[in-house]
Amino acid sequence: MAAISSPSQCRLIDVIAATFIGTAMERPNLPYLLATRRRRREGTNGGEPRTGRRLLLLLLLSVPQGRIARQIPMSLAGTGITKRPSQQCLDDARRPEAQEGTVEQDTRPWIPRKKVTTLAICLVALPVLLMTTVSRRDSPWTMPASFWQLATTSTRQGNSRSCLSRYNSAFYRKKMARSPSAHLIKRLREHEALQRRCGPGTEAYMAAAARLRSWHPNGTNHRDYTHVSCKYLVLVPYRGLGNNILAMASAFLYALLTDRVLLHDRTTSLGDIFCEPFQGASWLLPHHFPVKNLQNLTGNVQESYGHLVQRNDPAASVSVRRYVFVDLDHSCTYHDKLFFCDDHRRFLDRATWLLMRTDGYFVPALFLNPTYQEELDRLFPQKDAVFYLLAHYLFHPTNKVWGLITRFHDSYMRGSDERLGIQVRVFDGDTPFQHILDQILACTSREHLLPEVVTQEPPHPSTTSRARSKAVLMTGLSSWYYENIRWKYWQSATATGEAVSVYQPSHEEHQLSGYTTHDMKALAEMYLLSMTDKIVTSGWSTFGYVGHGLGGLTPWIMFRPENHTAPDPPCRRAKSMEPCMHGPPFYDCRAKQGADTGKLVPHVQHCEDMSWGLKLVHPE
Repeated sequence: MAAISSPSQCRLIDVIAATFIGTAMERPNLPYLLATRRRRREGTNGGEPRTGRRLLLLLLLSVPQGRIARQIPMSLAGTGITKRPSQQCLDDARRPEAQEGTVEQDTRPWIPRKKVTTLAICLVALPVLLMTTVSRRDSPWTMPASFWQLATTSTRQGNSRSCLSRYNSAFYRKKMARSPSAHLIKRLREHEALQRRCGPGTEAYMAAAARLRSWHPNGTNHRDYTHVSCKYLVLVPYRGLGNNILAMASAFLYALLTDRVLLHDRTTSLGDIFCEPFQGASWLLPHHFPVKNLQNLTGNVQESYGHLVQRNDPAASVSVRRYVFVDLDHSCTYHDKLFFCDDHRRFLDRATWLLMRTDGYFVPALFLNPTYQEELDRLFPQKDAVFYLLAHYLFHPTNKVWGLITRFHDSYMRGSDERLGIQVRVFDGDTPFQHILDQILACTSREHLLPEVVTQEPPHPSTTSRARSKAVLMTGLSSWYYENIRWKYWQSATATGEAVSVYQPSHEEHQLSGYTTHDMKALAEMYLLSMTDKIVTSGWSTFGYVGHGLGGLTPWIMFRPENHTAPDPPCRRAKSMEPCMHGPPFYDCRAKQGADTGKLVPHVQHCEDMSWGLKLVHPE
């Protein structure tokens, strides 16, 4: 390879280097860089020009496939290095000396050619990766902040930072509990496209809503009504925020399995505390939806699934109904629960509009349906991560709620060595009980989650050693439990020397479900619980299910007390981080008869805190 020694070639290399570096740093200030190089050549050190940049360009030029090599004159494409760097580009002052032979004439390559090629490839690839990362910093899967940014580039319009939690939530967790499968990612992208194609504001939605509005039982339009390209699932969640979140995750999975657009009722505060999960589409039901008073629908209406399955020809009955209502309350009837065995393709697929009322987590029942078994196995190879993955995809707090979360975390939890969450839910009233406090202390002591205290004050500790710190986050309607535990670790030193700090963000005293401010605080506390390292929750509590499910944490569950007595043992480590289904079916879909549904498949078992409930576990 020929050496580059002419001034014109050296100046050309400087131009290319300045352009390349300016582009890589997204600051193409070429005149400034060229002026800087000119001043350096004219200064006191002009006789020994800096060679690092020229060496970089020479290495890049040795790769003919490189982007820069295609943009420079062909006369330089084959140049290489045959001299030491200080002798490659000589200025006019030193050229006579070189011509007189005073410079060592060493024709051996300065760097072996194979090493040059390898180094050149690395140097070419690194800037390309850097520029790609910068240019795609808001694209799916390139942000370190979240593994669920699935929106395509075409949907990133306007301010992509309008929902801060979508991009920053992962920075507040130490690790990712489970990774999504490739098939789940594919199906979620397909569902996003479905929501954009058929959601509110689209021609498909307006046409479907118009047919629903003009439907008449004796009319003829119902024949065309069953042959539409877009089908919808309208969720009517109710009760507390924890119930709502579990219902939304369950309904979304059902919509994903049956290719339905998911919309949820606006009468709750969910639209005010969560960002839209599908970028470029809304999952909020429009205000002028033709069916009114959704919160008052019950299983007694003629459109209910329970009534339809009792008819001789339920498929034909669906064809003449403008919608089908599915009542999945935890206390729904036997016929309503046959929904979990339904083959959607033969029955409910005929209904364009499916309205669903539920207050809990019914995902375990879907895993009992043979129709969905193969698809669910592909979506979730790890059976104990369903809620964790769906929750991180769906539930992004609005900026106002995210501010509550981050300010509390940064002020009280960030600097601790370990973080313990304790969620307290009392079902016997709002008055604090001593046996509940005894149960909390017994659980945390027996499971070595909190250190014991000593009665005698220890000697003054050394100022040179830093005590290990533990932050305890407590959530609950009452502040009485928090004050007692905080006082315990304030008035007495720990036996281990740990410094224990106890915090509680709020204490509303009474549950006020549906009030936006109350739900904002509740959601903030659920997310703060998910940011802990270990967690203790109250049995039967959907609030606790969401807290440990969001964090991918396997909790210690405190059993529900009976007769105002703390149970023994006070708590137990759960089998998985999945929530519990409180109102499961007791019917074997394959055998068509009643059965213990906690023993049909190895990954659906009974819950620790509710003996008849069902939860997903990952079999050993």
